[in-house]
Amino acid sequence: MTYQRRSLDDVLDQLLPQLPAILLEGAKGVGKTSTAERRAATRFHLDNPADLELARGDPERVLASKKPVLIDEWHRYPAIWDAMKRAVDHNAVAASFFLTGSASPDAGAHSGAGRIVDLQMRPLALAERRLSKPTVSLVTLLQGGRGPIQGASALTLADYTNEILRSGFPGLRNFWGRPLRESLDAYVSRVIDRDFKAELGRTVRNPSALRRWLTAYAAATSTTASFETIRKSAGTAGGQESMPTKVSGLSYRDALKRLWIVDPVPGWRPTRNQFGRLDQPEKHHLADPALAARLLGADAPKLLHDRPLGPPMPRDGTLLGALFESLVTLSVRVYAQAAEARVFHLREKSGRHEIDLIVERDDGRVVAIEVKLAAVVDDRDVRHLHYLAGQIKDDLLDMVIVTTGADAYRRQDGVAVVPAALLTT
Repeated sequence: MTYQRRSLDDVLDQLLPQLPAILLEGAKGVGKTSTAERRAATRFHLDNPADLELARGDPERVLASKKPVLIDEWHRYPAIWDAMKRAVDHNAVAASFFLTGSASPDAGAHSGAGRIVDLQMRPLALAERRLSKPTVSLVTLLQGGRGPIQGASALTLADYTNEILRSGFPGLRNFWGRPLRESLDAYVSRVIDRDFKAELGRTVRNPSALRRWLTAYAAATSTTASFETIRKSAGTAGGQESMPTKVSGLSYRDALKRLWIVDPVPGWRPTRNQFGRLDQPEKHHLADPALAARLLGADAPKLLHDRPLGPPMPRDGTLLGALFESLVTLSVRVYAQAAEARVFHLREKSGRHEIDLIVERDDGRVVAIEVKLAAVVDDRDVRHLHYLAGQIKDDLLDMVIVTTGADAYRRQDGVAVVPAALLTT
């Protein structure tokens, strides 16, 4: 496959001239190794037994190799982390080391603060898939000013549905039909049957219970359903006796986070007090909405006709709407990373006001984004955005509705209407 430049490449271009070590983390198959290999002079893949043995026997030799040195799947031998930190402390030059990992280490692992910068890599955003020529920049929206919004996209609802199902994993982009379905099934099976043991050193005692829990989590995509609701939903297929315990459910969540499969969006509230945001519920997302769709047995006809799929889960709107929001969320997170911004969601405890995505600058000012599975926007669709504008006033830089429509424009009330394929970094 020809390498397709990623949004993260722009970030690396900014960091590498000064930083000695960068860690790329993320789910398997998102493209971490390919991105790092293009910049590395020497490569060690610790999922290769020979490279792993060399790292264990002579880590100094590995680190002394021609720079930049790539240490792929570094978590297979965590001691290499400390050895690299020592090398960095001894005045390593810029762009000396790349590490990539598909599993986050235990909390007890030593920090690389001040020495190693870590970046999360996600599947391909919509703009990276080159479906349309993007015309609306998140960086520009974050600058405020609320300038003109222009552009047109030929993508239809069916096209966006297809993009949900195709996935953003680069290695799967050339597959369709049964080969794609089999590949996604194999990905999920590998997570359950292999990665818990190989990457985390944990044995899954009840793989079928884990699969049911993961399927229930997929059904909760783009919701803030409680983990108790997800746990109970996971037991619907096999009855009360098949329901995971509370401890098991939380254990699954934590492990899947460490494997970067579960990728929730944290909650936000309109306050500069960071502690005041800690009680906000997460909004549930998997690493790629294609995984959720496949776990639920979804295909285009079922999604477009809103047929019941998977375990029951309370949600507003259709499953296709939830998966479309997840696709937009994935994309916005990629763009926000390049813009040095963070992504949250807003949901009041009463549920009266919700905003799908809050993109926050370092100074606390935000762009608010709603996601709508429709081509037409009316006044009812923007009411939550105007509510937030009344709450935070000048801290709201811009208001956006992301749609499946054709045209990008700014409404008379100031809200930008942007087809999903036209949004970019």
